[in-house]
Amino acid sequence: MAIVIAASCFAPINSHAADSDARIRAIVDKAIRPLMAEYKVPGMAVAVTLDGQPHVFNYGLASVKDNTPVGDATLFELGSISKTLTSTLASYAQVLGKLSLDEHPSTYMPELKGSPIDKVTVLNLGTYTGSGLPLQFPDEVTDATMTDYFRQWKTQAAAGAQRRYSNPSLGLFGHLTALALKSDFSDAMEQQLFPQLGMKTSYLRVPESAMVNYAWGYGDDKQARRMKPDALAAQAYGVRSTAADVLRFVQANIDPQQLDEPMRRAVEGTHVGYFKVGAMVQGLGWEQFPYPVTLQRLQAGNSSAMIMEPNAAKRLAVAPAAFAKTLFDKTGSTGGFGNYVAFVPGKKIGIVILANKNYPIPARVKAAYAILKQLAP
Repeated sequence: MAIVIAASCFAPINSHAADSDARIRAIVDKAIRPLMAEYKVPGMAVAVTLDGQPHVFNYGLASVKDNTPVGDATLFELGSISKTLTSTLASYAQVLGKLSLDEHPSTYMPELKGSPIDKVTVLNLGTYTGSGLPLQFPDEVTDATMTDYFRQWKTQAAAGAQRRYSNPSLGLFGHLTALALKSDFSDAMEQQLFPQLGMKTSYLRVPESAMVNYAWGYGDDKQARRMKPDALAAQAYGVRSTAADVLRFVQANIDPQQLDEPMRRAVEGTHVGYFKVGAMVQGLGWEQFPYPVTLQRLQAGNSSAMIMEPNAAKRLAVAPAAFAKTLFDKTGSTGGFGNYVAFVPGKKIGIVILANKNYPIPARVKAAYAILKQLAP
């Protein structure tokens, strides 16, 4: 099933839109159907924006047990794509003068005063360049005990010296943002951020009325699963959304001028690159690559080594990115979901790939790359 929003109701324009949709569907089908077959992915939703026009294509099943097809309202767990939204909220708090990236955590969370982690900045936490925090919290850490965890943490590297991708780091970044806004984090996201971005089917707390649309995730064992509410999960990987809603966010990033102040400035703030890490530049949420970029370089920037291992980081002079000539992207996974988002402002193109199976990241990047290159060579 596909959605195409046409500019008017005149027949010639509708015919052109239908032709465009059919061409895009053929390109997307060619990349997605073999991928689903190879990795036994039950269901996927792929959304493409090209020259401002959205197209959404649905595949397979949201629930294998109930034989429920993926539809336009199907909710997927975004995993770490949520970090781009958390970072947009932080940028928004900065624009409002509530949060400073140069401050230290104890400015907003006095309980951390004097602890080693208080030597890093808020920016370090938001770019994973703080003290070497691990990918995940230990299993025993909860929201109730995470303050003690951070107070007792022993730094592993000098601030800014290395990037170590970390849910605790980004989770604390989001937690500090909410404290700076004097708000519950989920309230700030659902009541302030999502509405201003036009995101009407995105949730941190899925309401009962929307649970019927919440897909089940699957692993290689074919067991249905959904994410667990671990420590700072909402901040790091907790958003559930539809492909169309994530595409609206992508469109807002491609053309921030459509947004009201100060949200426009908040979105633009996430396009600044702060640290060079191999072939990739780390900003707030988004990871950046000079465009055009080869598939090999893009996959290297999204490799397991970039996710699982510390990597040397070099601080960049703060300056606007070469926005039009940059590819912005982010992967996201939970136990049962695997996703990828990328956009190139200069080509006016973006793609959202959501799946209810955590299949390999290189395959996601390869499929997205093939679609982008064919639609906007």
